[in-house]
Amino acid sequence: MTEPNDSGFSYQDKRRVDPDTFEVREQSAAPEPEGIEVDEFAEIVEGLVVEADLTSLDAKVVELTSDLQRVHAEYANYRKRVDRDRDSTRDMAVGATLAELFPVLDDIGRARDHGDLDGAFKAVAETLEAVVTRLGVERFAVAGDPFDPTIHEAISHTHSEEVTGPTCVSVFQQGYRYRGRVLRPAIVAVADPE
Repeated sequence: MTEPNDSGFSYQDKRRVDPDTFEVREQSAAPEPEGIEVDEFAEIVEGLVVEADLTSLDAKVVELTSDLQRVHAEYANYRKRVDRDRDSTRDMAVGATLAELFPVLDDIGRARDHGDLDGAFKAVAETLEAVVTRLGVERFAVAGDPFDPTIHEAISHTHSEEVTGPTCVSVFQQGYRYRGRVLRPAIVAVADPE
């Protein structure tokens, strides 16, 4: 229902209940839009729609995809580095703990060499050596090994006709290695060929 106003302005009251009589009004069908036909409207819209530049959209998709791949690769590298650092830290902590046992293992070796390793002490010593070996500690250095300055520490030097290159002729203290890392170098005497 259109109601004129004093200023010439008109409005349409769309309330379903008449505020004066409180009766339900009958709904009228929506009026047809005046002015333009549907076909004319479609032509106007087609004229206004500007086709997006597909090359710029493709470039944006490529840019965002490469950014996503870069971030994914950075995260994967970060995760690998953290895992590697965690393993390295754990190995260093275990190695430092095992290194504290080396004097005990040296004493067990000396007792064995002097024939004092017997009875209950022998069982305890063998158990301790087995546990250390099971944890991954390797002993190295025996007389006759080629001298390697990265794992051996030479405290004496002689010449001998019996060797063809620098050779460990006697071992004063065993060396220990854990997961490829030398925890303690072996102390040896070295002989060079004459």
